[in-house]
Amino acid sequence: MNQFLSVDDVKDPMALVNDAISLKKDPFAFQSLGKNKTMGMLFFNSSLRTRMSTQKAARNLGMDVLVMNVTQDSWQIETQEGAIMNSDKAEHIMEAAAVMGQYCDILGVRSFPGLKDREMDYSEHLIKSFVKYAGVPVVSLESATLHPLQSLADLITISEHWPKRKPKVVLTWAPHIKALPQAVSNSFSEWIQKMDVDFTITHPQGLELADKFTKNATLEYDQLKAFEGADFIYVKNWSSYQDYGKVIDQPEWIVDSAKMALTNDAKVMHCLPVRRNVVIADEVMDSENALMIEQANNRTYSAQVVLKELLQRL
Repeated sequence: MNQFLSVDDVKDPMALVNDAISLKKDPFAFQSLGKNKTMGMLFFNSSLRTRMSTQKAARNLGMDVLVMNVTQDSWQIETQEGAIMNSDKAEHIMEAAAVMGQYCDILGVRSFPGLKDREMDYSEHLIKSFVKYAGVPVVSLESATLHPLQSLADLITISEHWPKRKPKVVLTWAPHIKALPQAVSNSFSEWIQKMDVDFTITHPQGLELADKFTKNATLEYDQLKAFEGADFIYVKNWSSYQDYGKVIDQPEWIVDSAKMALTNDAKVMHCLPVRRNVVIADEVMDSENALMIEQANNRTYSAQVVLKELLQRL
């Protein structure tokens, strides 16, 4: 692994999951690995779990950590090659990324899509520019289209609650008050298909995700039918990919106890933050089957196992 932008950067995803579970049992076993190494974390958007868990993961490995809120703490960065820089952007990413690569051994970058221009968002121009110019390994802390650290944590969580049979995993769309990216849903879809599961995606018509991420998943527009016999319900909102960024108002898609009663006593998952009683009802969030806090805890070990792999190659 030379970088970590998607599941395609991982030779054996399930081996990485198992390594993370082992690392969780002794998180300080590799403290010497990061000695005298520095991780830079660049946030173009807000963060809670990603920021804190990745900082903790790096420090568990003995690394120093530098954190920058790019839009507040630095010069505004121009990302387009050949740009005439006569506006508000004072520094080009060609120099900014190269300089950061001089200060850091690994760079983590977090950015969200604009949800206005699908071609631009799905080109992943920003994070690819850091890969191109930084000269050090780059870790996605969420990009315009993917959130691989979250998905790796999700697979760790599912593995820890694996039933004795091949499980049915359902990714369900749920309502939200504003347009959200497809990143978590795209990423979960491509990672979960590396596990031996029966995978179904359910959402209203018009909210299909990009085919390259869903591939062999079963698509079911009837949410109640999709929930039948499920072992894991992953709840997430996303805005339209086809009618890019559009929000669809279907409040009846909330995940509540009546829908969970259709499942095989399923565990329920969400990446957080979650709007209670809009996306998921209180009685589901507060149930014994809710795994959200465990998922958040596993964010540390997903980040740590990735950083460990990268440090071993430096």
